[in-house]
This record gives sequence, C-alpha cells and structure tokens, in this order.
Amino acid sequence: MSAAPNATGLTLIELLVVLAIIGLLIALVIHAVQATREAARRAACSNNLAQIGIALQTYHGTHQVLPSGWIAVDPGTGRPYAIGEPGWGWASMILPFVEQGNVAKDLIHFSRPIASPENDLARVVEISTFRCPSGPGPDLFDLAAAGSPTQVLTRLATGNYVGVFGSGGVEHCATLNVGTECRGDGVFYHLSRTRLDDVRDGLSHTLFVAEHSSRSIISTWVGAVSGSKKAAQRIVGTPSTFSSGHPGGMNCLLGDGAVRFVSGKVDTALVTRSRRDQPTEAR
Repeated sequence: MSAAPNATGLTLIELLVVLAIIGLLIALVIHAVQATREAARRAACSNNLAQIGIALQTYHGTHQVLPSGWIAVDPGTGRPYAIGEPGWGWASMILPFVEQGNVAKDLIHFSRPIASPENDLARVVEISTFRCPSGPGPDLFDLAAAGSPTQVLTRLATGNYVGVFGSGGVEHCATLNVGTECRGDGVFYHLSRTRLDDVRDGLSHTLFVAEHSSRSIISTWVGAVSGSKKAAQRIVGTPSTFSSGHPGGMNCLLGDGAVRFVSGKVDTALVTRSRRDQPTEAR
C-alpha cells in the first residue's frame, strides 16, 4: 500500500501575510472611497459658491449695489449702530436669487429684529446653498448673549460662508458708539453699499465670499443679532478667520463669479477693494 500524500495548507506565517495584505487592500479601498466622497463634497461646496456668485451679480443688476454686509441701526434714533437692529445680513438679502424667495417673502420680516417673535420661523430655516457638505457644525445652534455665555438669546440656522469684510477690524464693531458705521476695506461691511465699479483692483482679483468652518465660531446665513456674542463675525470675516473642512485649503468666491480653491493663508491684498501693489491671483 502506498503512503498517503502529505497534506498541504497555509502555515501561520503565510496566514499572517495574507491577512496583512487583505488589511492593506481594505485600507486602500477605504481611503479611495473617502477621497472620492471628499472630492464630491468639495465640488458641491464650489457649486454653492458659484450659485452665491450668480445671486450677488443678479442682486447688483437689480439694485445697482451689492447687499450690505448687515443692516443695523439704533432703534431709538435710527442712526447707524453696528450692534443695533434689525441685523439682517447679506446672505438673507440674496435669498430670492438662490431660489429661496418664499423664505424672504413669506417668513422674514426685514423691518423687525432677527430675534423678534415675528421671525421665529425665518431664522431657523436651513438653506442648503449656504452649507458646505464638509463644514462641521450643527444645522441649528443656540446663540449666547455677549458677556453671558449661559444666556441664550435665540436659535439660528448655521451657514458656512462669510462675506469678506476686509483685511481686519471686524472685532471692533461691537465697541463703536451710536452714529458710527463699522466700515471695512472689503465689499461687505456694516451698511455697505458697494458697487462693482468700486472694486478698483478688478473683480477677478478680489475675494467676495469665503468659507468659514464654524469650528470656533459658528457662522450663520441670517445676520448679526443685537446683543449677541461675536455678532458680526458670524456673517463676515477676514483672512485670519477663513477656514474649511476640506483637506489642504478652502473654496473662495471671486468678484467675477469664479470659485478658486485656495491653499494655505489668503493673501490680505485679495480681500480689499483697492490697493497700490499689483494684484495676485488666488491659486
């Protein structure tokens, strides 16, 4: 009788090698899926900004000026007051041009303060065009009072895009007295009425809107609520506050409607309406 053939199989070392290869392949597949999903989210974010760009151009064509960064006056005197009322911001004013005219017409009482009962429904409407899919933050957030973090003034819908206030100074808006506008050297500031002709560096060399990730300060499309913490910083920003949830950079909208992905810090010269040096394109 002949001897039985030797049984064949994987040794322990061979099994470990196979498992390691399978694990590596799974990791590569997961990374590829995540990269594909982020590419789709980044493209959707870019499309949002493109829609905002068209809306701003259309608003300008209708009113001959861009919307104000935010509208706020002293309710007693009607004089400019950066932390006054009603507080509605630039994004709320372009709602009819991003297919949200029903919100602007039927829900928002623009003559009333944002936090007034008449605007209970309006200020919590979630607008997908104003949300980046990669942007962190809840859909709604409770807004605290200035100087009293435990006192909730109202609840607002989150946004991930801020108008360009300029090279700096927005944090000082809360310190200004009644009668003083909080002006920036960008296109969106307190009671601004910027015309496209005012952008003397050229629309293709000037940023209008940038991403804001809401990691530290949750931003909103609604406006600057009187008496709230960091009211203006939630709707307008400066280069030091621009950020995103995208790896490696952020999407920014230029004045000509083009959307650029900017890596690293934003050149301060890109956020002003005019400057002496030669313009530098975002890359």
